[in-house]
Amino acid sequence: MEKTVVLAITKNGVNIGQNLKELFPDWNIFAPVKFSNEDSEIIWYSEPTSEKIIELFKNNNALVCIFSLGAVIRLIAPHLKDKKTDPAVIVIDDKTNFVISVLSGHIGGANELTQEIAEKIGALPVITTAADVNKTIAVDMVGREFNWKIDDDSTVTKISAHMVNEEPIGVFQEIGKKNWCKKLPKNVSIYDSLEDLKNSNSKAYLIISDRVIDKNLDKESVIYRPPSLVIGIGLHWDTSKEIIKEGIEHCLEKFKLSSKSIAKLVSIKKPQDIQGLIDIEKEMNIPVEYVDREDLSEISAPNPSETVKAFEGTASVSEAAAIKVSGGELIVEKQKFPPNLTIAIARIVN
Repeated sequence: MEKTVVLAITKNGVNIGQNLKELFPDWNIFAPVKFSNEDSEIIWYSEPTSEKIIELFKNNNALVCIFSLGAVIRLIAPHLKDKKTDPAVIVIDDKTNFVISVLSGHIGGANELTQEIAEKIGALPVITTAADVNKTIAVDMVGREFNWKIDDDSTVTKISAHMVNEEPIGVFQEIGKKNWCKKLPKNVSIYDSLEDLKNSNSKAYLIISDRVIDKNLDKESVIYRPPSLVIGIGLHWDTSKEIIKEGIEHCLEKFKLSSKSIAKLVSIKKPQDIQGLIDIEKEMNIPVEYVDREDLSEISAPNPSETVKAFEGTASVSEAAAIKVSGGELIVEKQKFPPNLTIAIARIVN
């Protein structure tokens, strides 16, 4: 894991830290200057540990502490925020008997890192998150390796409780990788349609879709958004960011698609940069891909235009670009926003 640091506050802890440095060369090891020796790999500090631990906690992705669990909790407790932003915190005892996942086990990666450290130093990993000890689905981790987003994480805790209590859970999936769970728990069933899901005896739902979901369902659901939508854009060189954004939002709303499933924006490669696309890429934090006109001209699009061909050298931009880059199916044909903007949307098929 990037930006992982180790904090040791005893002589034996320093020795353990040195061993960890050999196993994980990219990690930085911190220890009080009173234990300083000739090891240049250790970063010695002179300020109180109560100050140093907070600095490390706030500026790293993972913090490994080689001292008692109780002391770690007392020191970091006033600075905890939430599991989406707090770093992973792991504790190793002074004899390396145990490696304990303390904080941000799932989203922060502490559980996975705990397993890795324990395996390498021959210690016992201690992981207490309910989904792991019950060997069931960790609701907040579904699809994470495929860059799925959770639409609204306010329901995660409630649905997780249903999951670990082995109550009936229904799953509906229409897009995204199918191998997100190696083996479904016995309380989890897959349904072929949203209607079947609604009519089931499920207490809660996991829905994997790029479509806007009925409000009657989403209160009892965790909805996952795989990056499945490729938005093709045809435009003039001076089309503004605001016009592009308005067109995208209009199409998503009209066809009931989620913005959280946008994988990328695509357009034709022009002789000069289009500032509107550069700006929208920054604002939406979604990559823009540019396709050569020769590649677009090879795509059979449903709504070619002789006018577009005269200006761009190919009869389709928005539809052809979306089809080309997605490698999938066109689900929203060209939508026109006069005078110079067209939008089309294709879905990536796994």
